[in-house]
Amino acid sequence: MARSNWDTNSIGDQSGRVVVVTGATSGIGEQTARVLAGKNAKVILAVRNPAKGEVTVASIRQEFPRADVEVLALDLSRLRSISEFCQNFFDSYDRLDILINNAGVMWCPYEKTVDGFEIQLGTNHLGHFALTLQLMPLLLKTRDSRVVNVSSIAHKAGKIDFDDMAWESRSYKPVQAYSDSKIANLYFTHELARKLDGIEGAPRVTAAHPGWTRSELQRHSGLMRFLNSFFAQYPDMGALPTLRAAIDPDAQPGDYFGPSKFFEMHGHPAKVKADKRSQDRNAAERLWSKSELLTSVHFSQDTK
Repeated sequence: MARSNWDTNSIGDQSGRVVVVTGATSGIGEQTARVLAGKNAKVILAVRNPAKGEVTVASIRQEFPRADVEVLALDLSRLRSISEFCQNFFDSYDRLDILINNAGVMWCPYEKTVDGFEIQLGTNHLGHFALTLQLMPLLLKTRDSRVVNVSSIAHKAGKIDFDDMAWESRSYKPVQAYSDSKIANLYFTHELARKLDGIEGAPRVTAAHPGWTRSELQRHSGLMRFLNSFFAQYPDMGALPTLRAAIDPDAQPGDYFGPSKFFEMHGHPAKVKADKRSQDRNAAERLWSKSELLTSVHFSQDTK
């Protein structure tokens, strides 16, 4: 099959592999989990609403009766929930092959997490930062492991105000805050890849974006929901960049995948270029330091 037409048929058998997908009860997260479960991976749905997660599990098993799928509670807006999830995971599993940081919130009204973070940066970046670093011991132990951070075309408008990350001194702009959280995903991808460089057996860190895909994320925008009828692709296509970032054996640390057509909004997945600002190493290092300070979670090469 031509590489330009990469799809789920490009994914081989995933038996024996353990995968965590955050935000896996709808949209591209659900589709990502469904595809990998259908390829015989053990898939953990890391979700805020376990009851909704069980509905997703039932749906996956209806399509794939032998699917090995499990729900574990995870609220990325709460550092305590993240720590509890990681401890529960360590108690049950001795490997982690793929961590897909997919969950997110978009364009929501101003709110702070229980830990005092602006809700979009707190959930979309800081939560996944804390999750990834706490799961790093298993990722380092597992051969050919991978971390995938799901960003967005919106990262191109991202410009983080490091002096006011909680939006306490500015008039809140939900669209800007979302864009900031999405460029944060790419800063995190690049900085984590740098920190893992040279470590034997370290996971590959990649990123992806779904283009314009129908999603519950858009529930705060009536305009987006209206335009979906004309422009949006369905989650089965929107999940392909994430899946390629997670599976493609040729993917390199820091690679970024997105749809290949119509300004990266539609089409089969391909390696794409992120905005130049997302390559700013100083900004990435500054965000990393801020993230460690805010979450009290630090990078370690130790394995359990």
